[in-house]
Amino acid sequence: MRRVRYAETGGPEVLRVEEAAVPVPGPGEVLVRTEAIGVTLPVVRKVREGGLPLPTGPGGEVAGEIVAVGAEVTGFAVGDRVAGLCFTDAFADFAVVHAAMLSPVPEGASAVDAVALVRCGLVALGAYEAARPAAGESVLVTAAAGGSGHLAVQLAKARGAGRVVAAVSSADKAEFARSLGADEVVTYGDESWGDPVDIVLDAVGGELLSPAVAALAPGGRLVAYGSGGGTIEAYDLLVGAKSAIGFQMALIARERPELMERWRRELWELFAAGRIRPRVDSVLPLEDVAKAFGIIESRANRGKVILRPV
Repeated sequence: MRRVRYAETGGPEVLRVEEAAVPVPGPGEVLVRTEAIGVTLPVVRKVREGGLPLPTGPGGEVAGEIVAVGAEVTGFAVGDRVAGLCFTDAFADFAVVHAAMLSPVPEGASAVDAVALVRCGLVALGAYEAARPAAGESVLVTAAAGGSGHLAVQLAKARGAGRVVAAVSSADKAEFARSLGADEVVTYGDESWGDPVDIVLDAVGGELLSPAVAALAPGGRLVAYGSGGGTIEAYDLLVGAKSAIGFQMALIARERPELMERWRRELWELFAAGRIRPRVDSVLPLEDVAKAFGIIESRANRGKVILRPV
């Protein structure tokens, strides 16, 4: 089979497609023949910044068909269509995934739909839930044209937000953001982000944290769910009785799998009802993995970037 690996940290140029033996699932794991693989900003950053022993293969979101099941796996069988997350070697013709990280793909949904919806949707919905939203509250979403951000905009509308503001990196993404249902669109460099909001869902971090906190109304909550780092001044929270909340999907998966499963069901129900639709920017062959990473790193995408091994 083919798999993507890198032997040094860096940009997309360090990625290599190589031949390897098909892996064997261990206890609690399944082997998935991948039909779609999602490319995310955290994975792109990990390749550039490190954090795993080298050489290694990037982890990520996959969707496809189970072709082998390891010991101690219950609830899944060979032939099931699934989507899930694996932490290494996701970019391959076959990927080993822990059963706890899998979600069934319902009839009528493609592998591309699944990989665009499940992981990014779980992150978007979890970040929104972390803010403890009340009906009618206003929400601002940064990286609103990204894989999770574009779903967060739709989820806020579907969940009854009174006003949804999409914050994007450039004006040429404004029309896309409005097509998601955003009531207003701002760009990061705007002098003002409009009227204050009750909730900010931030996937960018870094220098964007200050204007994001400034965009909050008194008593507002910022949920940071990206990997961009950054610092918030305590005084900026104090003067408006504002809050900053961190959200990590991996913690939910480990500590509250029943909650993650409930969120999965809600996502598929909203999808079936046509109330949320994952948008796909690009679908590329596995050999174009460097191009896919480049699209994400340059923030050029509008929606999900996906690789298709088949």
